[in-house]
Amino acid sequence: MAKTPPSKKSPAAKNGPAKGASGRPAGLFTWLAVGLVVVVVAALVIIKVASGTTSSTKVGFQPADPTVVAALASIPASVFNKVGVTSTVAPVTPPQAIKGQPALTGPSGTGAVLPEVFYVGAEYCPFCAAQRWPLIIALSRFGTWSGLGNTSSSTYSGEYAPGTPTFTFVNAKYHSKYLVFRSVEEYNNVFNSTLNFYSPLQKPTKTQNAIFHKYDTSTYVKGITAAQDLSIPFMSIGNRFLVSGASFTPLALANLTRGAVATGLSDSTSPVTDAIVASANYQTAAFCSLTKNRPGSVCNSPSVKAAKRAMSIK
Repeated sequence: MAKTPPSKKSPAAKNGPAKGASGRPAGLFTWLAVGLVVVVVAALVIIKVASGTTSSTKVGFQPADPTVVAALASIPASVFNKVGVTSTVAPVTPPQAIKGQPALTGPSGTGAVLPEVFYVGAEYCPFCAAQRWPLIIALSRFGTWSGLGNTSSSTYSGEYAPGTPTFTFVNAKYHSKYLVFRSVEEYNNVFNSTLNFYSPLQKPTKTQNAIFHKYDTSTYVKGITAAQDLSIPFMSIGNRFLVSGASFTPLALANLTRGAVATGLSDSTSPVTDAIVASANYQTAAFCSLTKNRPGSVCNSPSVKAAKRAMSIK
């Protein structure tokens, strides 16, 4: 376990993002800035951020390469099954199960009410950058994507895992007959010296903010403290499983291009593929518990069965 100096708690959403007392934005990895936290908790890597933005802007959107997106959606079943839930490059953390909470559902494009996967992140965050890879892959097993964009984590001086290649959900749409996906990318990846933080992108709705503030806390997420509440990336998987932090370290993607990562996903012997695909198998298992194990070709596959056993779910 490694820790930076303890941070000040972020203010409530209505008060805006926390600012580092050293003049650097909270959430950046530096050993000196007050107002930041980056913590590793048993392979759960999390980064502190304040939620709730005051405006919504979309700057410099770059559509994702269709070839790259197709590679994420066409990983051979043999690769999923060969990798299972084991990674040689870094420990992988599965979603955490919670019980007794009201189901999180939402309307699909056809009006059907389906289980909802809700994500909160930011483009500057390297842990969000890592987490989007398995999330996109896992959801691709249940539906299709459009509007994904290219981005990378911040390259601001002193940032942890700078320039981690990834995607953005800021314009993304997800289409499935099994699940709905909602996302909030709170900030972009370009440090704004006027704001002393990153520029806001999307603002959560009142309902989304309530979910984030209730579940992304030490009350529900095992292994974190109150000082680490409201960390990103965060996911509620139907309010039955939670993810607070990246499933694996973004350092696994260091010095790689987006295309190189995507191309390697067809190779089960690639260490990077291990981390991404093992994480995707865990998330797939959680999604299958929401869809009543549909589609069967996915949910009854050896890789997903292995993830279910590891997570003690049916």
